[in-house]
Amino acid sequence: MPDPAGRPPVTSADIARVFRAEHGRAVAVLIRALGDIDLAEDAVQDAFAVAVARWPRDGMPPSPAGWIITTARRRAIDRLRREASRDARQSEAALIAAPDEPREEGPVRDERLRLVFTCCHPALSREAQVALTLRLLGGLTTAEIARAFLVPEATMAQRIVRAKRKIRDVGIPYRVPRDADLPPRVTSVLSVVYLVFTEGHTATSGSELGRPDLAAEAIRLGRAVVELMPDEPEAKGLLALMLLTEARRPARTDAAGEPVLLADQDRACWDAALVAEGHALVRECLRRNAPGPFQIQAAINAVHTDAATASDTDWVQVVALYDQLLEVFPTDVVRLNRAVAVAEVEGAASGLGLVEGLDLGGYPAFHVVRADLLARLGRSAEAAAALDRARSLTANRVEERLIGLRAARHDA
Repeated sequence: MPDPAGRPPVTSADIARVFRAEHGRAVAVLIRALGDIDLAEDAVQDAFAVAVARWPRDGMPPSPAGWIITTARRRAIDRLRREASRDARQSEAALIAAPDEPREEGPVRDERLRLVFTCCHPALSREAQVALTLRLLGGLTTAEIARAFLVPEATMAQRIVRAKRKIRDVGIPYRVPRDADLPPRVTSVLSVVYLVFTEGHTATSGSELGRPDLAAEAIRLGRAVVELMPDEPEAKGLLALMLLTEARRPARTDAAGEPVLLADQDRACWDAALVAEGHALVRECLRRNAPGPFQIQAAINAVHTDAATASDTDWVQVVALYDQLLEVFPTDVVRLNRAVAVAEVEGAASGLGLVEGLDLGGYPAFHVVRADLLARLGRSAEAAAALDRARSLTANRVEERLIGLRAARHDA
């Protein structure tokens, strides 16, 4: 029920949306003011905890982002006062004097994109760069990031702690990167943006298939990188890949929010504007003739979105593109996706032969692909066991139901 002032009630879902939309920006502002990643992250988390307690009672503030940043700053000041050391008092003075909205400087004109570039400092390993940025920018939990990397949660926790410690001990500055700093970091930045997008496309956990706001944030960052580095073909390739993938979102679930298998999707529901923009970017990349992993993946998605139906897909071309992708990005996930295409060209037995040797036992999609190929070969019991394994590995309840749809189709 609305309150007497006519405001609608604030739900936990409302606060979660604000968290996903504003966490990265709030952390970026606080890191610049504090110069301390852990303190900034803790202060923002504290601010959202206060929001959970107050907003359902008091209503949503006119500027939720500003409220979070202001509350986080106050929490940080309180913590510094409690520490009561000389250094803390100096930090407190700097924090109080710092403006709420730091002045924009340098070539990067976006707070969250600046945060990505900063976390992608070359002194950090690639894994640490990506993990730390997902944590700070997207507000992903350690468990979610661990699933994205296919590693144990404890391993990912240690990786994030070590990255923060290295930033502190080595004295890596939180500053706007200059033009000369941008090219060496772009590969890491693009990888980060793509992992943010994949979490938005299919969430590692929760009651929704994806997190559209997180996918939209990744696309926004992708556009910002293209604007910042218009001559970087991989940036355009990444943007094309995200747009062509995002274009299919309207058809991934039905009106009741239930998942729809790709073969059953109504392609007329795909976002035609995003498909057209993605195809145009792929053509630009092809004219440059400097293929990289994101450009090739975008080209693969262009082939898929060019087909009127799933059966019209040019699988021979898809296999050729995966062969090209393996030359520059030889991972087992790529090999898994190539096996799917090979199965369409040469038959399920050929695809299964390629799948069986892959080291992807903790990856739900591996078991889903294996189950589909086994079912096509009439090995129903093995297919059912593979789907059970896939279901046990996902924490996304909609994805669980999608796996259930596959099982029902195999039984039919």
